[in-house]
Amino acid sequence: MDIDDLNEGGRQPESVAAVLKVFAILQALSEQRDTGISDLSVRLAMPKATVYRFLQTMKTLGYVRQESDSERYGLTMKAFELGTKALQYPELVDLAKHPMQMLADQTGETVHLGMLIDSEIIYVHKVDSRHMLGMYSRVGRRAPLHCTAIGKVLMAWEHPERRALVLKGAEFKRFRAKTIVEPEAFAAELERIKAQGFGEDREEFDEHIRCLGVPIFDRLAQPIAGLSVSFPNFRYDEAKAPEVVRMLQTVSREISARLGCSRFPLEAAMNAAAAAALVEGS
Repeated sequence: MDIDDLNEGGRQPESVAAVLKVFAILQALSEQRDTGISDLSVRLAMPKATVYRFLQTMKTLGYVRQESDSERYGLTMKAFELGTKALQYPELVDLAKHPMQMLADQTGETVHLGMLIDSEIIYVHKVDSRHMLGMYSRVGRRAPLHCTAIGKVLMAWEHPERRALVLKGAEFKRFRAKTIVEPEAFAAELERIKAQGFGEDREEFDEHIRCLGVPIFDRLAQPIAGLSVSFPNFRYDEAKAPEVVRMLQTVSREISARLGCSRFPLEAAMNAAAAAALVEGS
């Protein structure tokens, strides 16, 4: 991206040009972690001295960090905290932190909280697996709707008209052999997910990663976020999956209730699963 492209064909006042440069640097840092001045200078067609000056100012303000042993820079959590204030439900992350930590402790795996942005999801909070090998992800990372557990559950419980509008802007890209890319197959997948009360990613986005997910609801019983547990394929146990789903649904009910949801949409599926478990165990 060339900074001159932002000037809309004409020269901008110096103050406006400075703002454009600041946001161009922030955008570049958000796309690539731990970036050097030379790389930023080339990518943004901006003199190194200018890049350095702006980086130092943003570092002083707390939005940019510099590696102590190198000339590489990255964004700080302060930049993310600023973004969370733009969320429709800014209290959601605070409400979800403790239940997500408990869920990660119980399962030993990575737990994600994601929300809809444009026609993708964005991870707004994450608790890492206690194992050395887990799913690579980061807060602020975007992911597709059609092949992630969170994306699927958000679409499964979404109002049909809004779902159609959101999916119109989505790219049904094939990431893995198991990725669902046909609209009819995806529609059938959403029906199945809504009936069973949870969604799955069966190595459809990240190779060798399985995910189980459920939606979180607001006071109007509308889906506003998704919660998932991610497993490396070799640690995923099909026999234990129903218990993980129950944990996810319990956490979702807790968070949803704190958001004012009094009629939890997953209750029927939870009761049906409990009844089936009783029959199976008798």
